[in-house]
Parts: sequence; C-alpha cells; structure tokens
Amino acid sequence: MIFLAKLDFSVIKPDFGLFFWTTVIFLLFWILMAKFAFGPIKDALKERNKDIQDALDEAAKAKEEMANLKSENEKILAQAREERSLILKEAKETKDNIIKEARETAKAEASKILESAQMEIGNQKKAAMTEVKNMTGLMAIQIAEQVLRKDLNKDGSQDDLVNSLVGELKLN
Repeated sequence: MIFLAKLDFSVIKPDFGLFFWTTVIFLLFWILMAKFAFGPIKDALKERNKDIQDALDEAAKAKEEMANLKSENEKILAQAREERSLILKEAKETKDNIIKEARETAKAEASKILESAQMEIGNQKKAAMTEVKNMTGLMAIQIAEQVLRKDLNKDGSQDDLVNSLVGELKLN
C-alpha cells in the first residue's frame, strides 16, 4: 500500500497505461471466452431449446392421444350401453316367451287332465249305469221268479207256462 500511495494512484482518474492494459486484458479475455466458452454455452442453449421444444411437441402429441383415447372410450362406453340395452331387451323377450310357453303348457296339461277326468267320469258313469241295470235286472228276475213260483204252485198253470215258453223259443 505504501507503493500505491507514492505513485499517485487514483481510481476515479485512471492512468492511460492502466486503461490500455485493462482494455487489452478484457479483449483477450473476451476473445478466449468467445472461442472456448460461448460456443459450448450456445450449443447447450440450442440443445436445451431443442429439448424444450421436443418436450412441448411430445406433450401436444400426448394431449392429442388423450383426446383420441377419450373419444374412443366414449364410443366404447356408448357401444357397451347399447349392448347392455340389447341384452336386457333380449332377456325380457326370452322371459316373456318362457312365461308364454309355460302358460300354454299349463293350459294344455289342464285341458288333458280335464279331458281325462271327464272320460273317467263318463266311464265311471257307464259302469255305474251298467251295474244299476244289472242289479235292476237281477232284482226283476228275482221278483218275477218269486211271483211265478207263487202263481205256478197253483193248479196246472206251471205246465201251460212251460209250453208257451217253449213255443216262443221256437219262433225266435
């Protein structure tokens, strides 16, 4: 510091030599920086700019793909809804057909059972009528037999009856 004090050094009024050497060193520093530092910095900035642009392009592409996927999802969802309504409609139609077939089958079975019951009732009625006729006939024969025995036990009317019955048999 003593050396600077003797030289009459002033920061506000620089000497021409100081100004010259400062300018030369600054220009030399600037040339070295331009040759060795500005090129890589410029390349790094270009690379960064390119990376940012690529990222923006990819983001736009991803946004477009998302929009496409969204529209495809909406189409698939609409298709699924249509298929669901179609399946529900078919299920309802199948249910209605099954119920209709079951009713028709039940009606046919009821009709067969009714017809079978009516036939059975008719057969039972015929059998009962036949039995009643047979019993009535037996009763009539028994009554007639008893009446004839009483009547035929008297005088010779028994012989006359036998002869008339034999005569009728020959005619038939």
